[in-house]
Parts: sequence; structure tokens; C-alpha cells
Amino acid sequence: MELRQGQVAVVTGAAGGIGLAMARRFAAEGLAVVLGDVEEAPLAKAAEELMAGGAQILARTVDVSEPDSVRAFADAAYDTFGAVHVLCNNAGVGSGAEGRMWEHEPNDWKWAFAVNVWGVFHGIQAFLPRMLAGGEPGHVVNTSSGDGGIAPLPTASVYAVTKSAVVTMTESLYAHLKAEGAPVGASVLFPGPHMLRTGLWESHRNRPERYAKQRPRKTPYRSLDQWEAAMKEAGHEIAFTPVEEVAEHVVDGIRADRFWMLPASEHSDRQIRARSQSMLDRANPSYLESFILD
Repeated sequence: MELRQGQVAVVTGAAGGIGLAMARRFAAEGLAVVLGDVEEAPLAKAAEELMAGGAQILARTVDVSEPDSVRAFADAAYDTFGAVHVLCNNAGVGSGAEGRMWEHEPNDWKWAFAVNVWGVFHGIQAFLPRMLAGGEPGHVVNTSSGDGGIAPLPTASVYAVTKSAVVTMTESLYAHLKAEGAPVGASVLFPGPHMLRTGLWESHRNRPERYAKQRPRKTPYRSLDQWEAAMKEAGHEIAFTPVEEVAEHVVDGIRADRFWMLPASEHSDRQIRARSQSMLDRANPSYLESFILD
């Protein structure tokens, strides 16, 4: 798909991190950008920054876990710009689940699924029919994670399960669009190949009361900075991928109609091969046994 001035991109989770980086990148291509986020103040700051650079911006608070909120968000986008060409279902949370999988609180599962899985579906349902009706080339990008979509991360099982679901949802979306002969493409994004400095570690700041934790958190790390400091003190160096690189990968992937937005990485390739070979061999997943879960 060609990206050009006059088109419109929608990005959820756009107030910071990967979402804001994608919004900046689309604006640099001359697209109008619709920013959606649950946090009002950071969203307003992001919109102000982009508009100061000359971009056409519409910013709306949206709770992607609520279908009515997403439909209102879509209505605002179409009322303002009349069309949408790129949809990035990027909003996501880390629910803060701790302990063994069977010990996770139900609310950790409910909140993570509400945002990371239902949020993607709500975006597809609210925007895609209108994108198809417009008849113009378009693209849907759904943000997954290497922690779930490439090889499950046992230490973050709730998050990993939701991000695995995003992969399968996007595969199904791709097949349905191809069956329709639609001019709209679909991609699943795996940000990386290293960790990213985003607000995911501080997702608890936006946790709704209806999904409140029932037990106090045990982990001493309330932020990425705290965790990184602890890792450095233990002698571990952590590599980070700039969010700008992820945004560039998204733009390149849309132009190439690339389904797997997966940066080249020897580590990821090893994980993919190990998982695939385990399935082909009908063997137990030994690649999961090296994780330290305590």
C-alpha cells in the first residue's frame, strides 16, 4: 500500500511509546492522524506536539475495552476526516499477574483480555466495515509481542496468552480479507527485537476499579526503571529497541504489504525454530524449561 498525503491513520495507545512513535511517523508521511488513548493529559500533550509540527490531528480519549467507546471514536474519525486508510490497534496493558499461572487473580485475566484482545477486535469491528465500504487501499496493524506470538513467556503468562490471541486473530483477519478480495491488508506487529521503553510496566496507573487487584502486589518493581536498575546491580545489561525503529518497521511493512512485521533477530529466529521443531517432532516443549519462574 502506498502511503501519501491526504490519507488518514488511526492509532490507539497513541499518547506514548510505540503508539506515539507510529503517529509521528505517519504524520511525517503527510497523513492525518487520529490519536486514541485512555489517558487524557498525555494524549493532549501528544496532539499538541504533532499539531505544532504542522500535522492534521484529531485526539480522542477512548477505552478500547468498551465497544461503545470505540464506536464513538470511529464516528469522530469519520465525521472529521471522512475516511480511514490505516488502523493500528496498538493499545495494550500488562496486567501485573504474579506467581504460578493457577494463582493469577481472575481480574488480571479479565483486564488483560479486555484491552489486549477485545480492544483489538473492537477496533476491527468499528473501523473495518467502513474502510471496506470506502473501497480504497488500506491496512490494519495489530500489535502483538514476541512474549506471546513467537514463543510464550511463562513469567508473563497472562500477557503472553493475550498476545498469542492477537496473532491468531490477525491470521483470521488476513484470510477473511483475502477471501473477500479486499484492498485492505493486515499485519501483526512484533515490536523489538529487544525490550522497549514504553508505559507497559506502569499499566497499573490506568487499571479500572472493576478490574482491581484483590491482593497486594508482591513484586518490588513498580516501573521499568526500577527493574532495569535491579538488573544492572545484578550484573545484567539490558538492550532496548528505540520505539522509532518500530514505527519505521511498521511503515515499511505497510508499504510492502508484509503480514509478519517481525524485525530480524537471531534470538527470535531460534525461538521460532525451537517451537516449530518441537511441534513437528511431537516433542515436549523443552524450550520452555529454561525460564526461571521463582
